[in-house]
Amino acid sequence: MSLDRDAFRSVLGRFASGITVVTTCGEDGRDHGMTVSAFCSVSLTPPLVLVCVARNAEMHRVLQTVSHFTVNILSERQEAISRRFADLNAEQRFEGVGFRRGKSGAPVLHDILAYVECRVQQRYDAGDHGIVIGEVEHAAARDDRPLLYYRGGYALLER
Repeated sequence: MSLDRDAFRSVLGRFASGITVVTTCGEDGRDHGMTVSAFCSVSLTPPLVLVCVARNAEMHRVLQTVSHFTVNILSERQEAISRRFADLNAEQRFEGVGFRRGKSGAPVLHDILAYVECRVQQRYDAGDHGIVIGEVEHAAARDDRPLLYYRGGYALLER
């Protein structure tokens, strides 16, 4: 018996996740970025993380060709950035958004909670998504609160 898609989505929505923007510089020299909540650590030794991107997203195609990417972990004040990079109009995502170049050349967004710069290690197809595993080459964090996603909407951490 197959699990109902809406029921599955409802169950998974009970898992709060942080919000990231995955960025890279394509082979064409153009910057690319996309909001991604499917991000996690894989290994401490070596330091590995993974991101999952829908196979029908432009970012999936771009991640198949680049050697490096950056995962920008958003702070609680960056909901607008998350929404901007989730917008389907990829051409305008970086307009007016502050960033610097990381060591790999991928954009590191301003005012983020943390980031990891990664070298692509492996790529896998899994259902309607692609999984990209990256070895972390550079990382930094600051004290602040994260932007969260819970039950289909943005949420803030209360302590």
